[in-house]
Amino acid sequence: MMATSCKNASTIMPGPTADPQLNQSTTLESRSASNDKAVVVGIYGVPGSGKTFLLDQLKQELGQKHFEFYEGSEMIANLVPGGLIAFQKLDKPEKLHWRQLAIHTIGKECADSGRVAVVAGHFMFWPEEEEAGQPVYTQADLRTYTHVLYLDVPAELVAQRVLDDTERSRTLPSINHLRRWQQAEQTQLRRLCRDHGILFSLVFPHPTLLNKVSILLRDFQHHTEEYNLTRAESRIDEVLVAGKGQLETVLVMDADRTLVAKDTGALFWKMVSNSRQSRDEECQLKTLFSSPLGYSYTAFRQAALLYEEAAMDEEFNVLCDHVASMMTIHPEFVSLLQLAKEQEHVGAVVATCGLRRVWEKVLEREGMSETVKVIGGGRVADGFVVTAAVKAAVVARLRDTHHMYVWAFGDSVLDLPMLSKADQAIVVVGEEQTRSRTMDAALLNAIDNDGLRARQALIPSNVPPRLDTTQLPLIQLTDPEFIDSIIHRRSRHPLHVLHATDRNAAKLLMTPMRDATVAGPALREAHCRVGWYLATEFLTEMIGLEEYSIPHVQGHHTSGYRLCHEKNTSIVALMRGGEAMALGVNEAFPRAMFVHAKRPEDIEPHHLLRQHTVMLVDSVVNSGKTVVNFVRHVRSLHATIRIVVVAGVVQAQSVSEGSPTHALASRTNFSLVALRLSDNKFTGRGTTDTGNRLFNTTSLP
Repeated sequence: MMATSCKNASTIMPGPTADPQLNQSTTLESRSASNDKAVVVGIYGVPGSGKTFLLDQLKQELGQKHFEFYEGSEMIANLVPGGLIAFQKLDKPEKLHWRQLAIHTIGKECADSGRVAVVAGHFMFWPEEEEAGQPVYTQADLRTYTHVLYLDVPAELVAQRVLDDTERSRTLPSINHLRRWQQAEQTQLRRLCRDHGILFSLVFPHPTLLNKVSILLRDFQHHTEEYNLTRAESRIDEVLVAGKGQLETVLVMDADRTLVAKDTGALFWKMVSNSRQSRDEECQLKTLFSSPLGYSYTAFRQAALLYEEAAMDEEFNVLCDHVASMMTIHPEFVSLLQLAKEQEHVGAVVATCGLRRVWEKVLEREGMSETVKVIGGGRVADGFVVTAAVKAAVVARLRDTHHMYVWAFGDSVLDLPMLSKADQAIVVVGEEQTRSRTMDAALLNAIDNDGLRARQALIPSNVPPRLDTTQLPLIQLTDPEFIDSIIHRRSRHPLHVLHATDRNAAKLLMTPMRDATVAGPALREAHCRVGWYLATEFLTEMIGLEEYSIPHVQGHHTSGYRLCHEKNTSIVALMRGGEAMALGVNEAFPRAMFVHAKRPEDIEPHHLLRQHTVMLVDSVVNSGKTVVNFVRHVRSLHATIRIVVVAGVVQAQSVSEGSPTHALASRTNFSLVALRLSDNKFTGRGTTDTGNRLFNTTSLP
């Protein structure tokens, strides 16, 4: 994609040798894993579209503290001994070497400096006398570029600029040829970018062009999947702060084909297509989500850029108004939303992968915009896009951080992670011809293998159910018992406890811990195994994972996973009984900080500085008094850090309603993970004390 402006030096890779059969899944896997790679933005357009002029304007507007600006031809000239003249005399393999080195150098320079690279270059050259244009991209370009902006300038204006340019000698193409050239570039670039995980957008000549591109570049600079999730979580925090103060229960509802029978996104693009008298726009989202990108974060970011292309702000708002005016919320959901409006302890949120603006207008028409807020995107200015993972994170944030009892309502595969995270999950089943075709298989898998427990609501009530009513029991949204189950008051902030008591794995792991003949190193090893098991089975589920790039044995890079914010996690071994188990947790999370603490005061402020999570690890929790003291101390040092207590055995009474541990959980945010909950109130002493057994000190007085 990066090329010089001289025809002989422009062929980064001649068309016939470009590899159209590049393994797309590997490319996307490598790209998605490369969270630490440089952001490299290509600015493209036919000669005369104003790339160099825009690049110079961007230098002035953005400065070079966070951005670095490159002309493709200048980079090649600087690298090749003898400059462009020498380069033009090289054979094709040598030229290919220098071209790929140029883009590799740009990527490395900006990865090292942390700046965003903005590169002006060419995608294709097409002399008018030739039948087809000659693409100039290489596989190195496809691996390096993260974004491409294409200057879609009217052919008449391009021709006039070429005619007026007295500094460069250019052949003046015909208007028709310029249009063919632009269309070919846009079509091929859009496909290549989609297939290789590169975000692509057209930008148009307009008095606001510089401002528009500057906004996009600043967005590209910091927008990652992690940032996206953080922005979405911040949005739900803002919604709760601005809403009712006594909330206990929140209804989280999908929008399209859940609240209404139609798909607002499809209707939006149909209107765009009709206004332009072209069917191409109508298929934009379908083509995108059918590509290797699927329904990934990158795909939804690309969808936001498509909406940016489709209309300027004023026209976009008009289109959203028209779409909203054609939506009618199902009466059953109108009643539920009205119920949430009337109950001070019940709230409602619409979480949509579609257009926030449309759904705000729909709710406004129903008189509910003040009480029902929308978590959605659709435009770059929204700050985030809503994916399946974001929906799940919204529910988890409400449940685990804000301690709400969450009901989730959804209809499609994208809603399954959200439904799985909720306290109560309702699958909305509509007309057969408009249902998600992939939902049945995914739903069955979630029920059989992922532990989803859900019910289904048929809208209208005479449509056939999904699966069968044993696997997915029927409920009616208007049933008084169902409504009562939503509006009854609950204790706020219940203690979140995960345990493996009835699992076969727990039975195996607990055997050496309970065996009186096992002590010393063998018992410490058993505790270590338990710590590793609890970390991998429960803590990863509770806290989540983050993706990062690892070298594959076959020579390329692929995705690896580690605990979310693992480096910002402190594992505290409550001495001495908790050390062996804490070491097992640390084996699972090797980047975490490890701290020994005999008393709460042994945890000092620097142990929590810039940390996201602290894990308090002990072998046994009896009355819960020790846990309460440690949690209170940690909370006094850090008001918002996530606290997780990890233990081998926990006396069930110590975490029951009314216990000090449970009472503390109602006022502060902490969770508990255990191998086993025990009804046995026995507390070990002397030869039965776990600490003595771990270190062979049972004979000491």
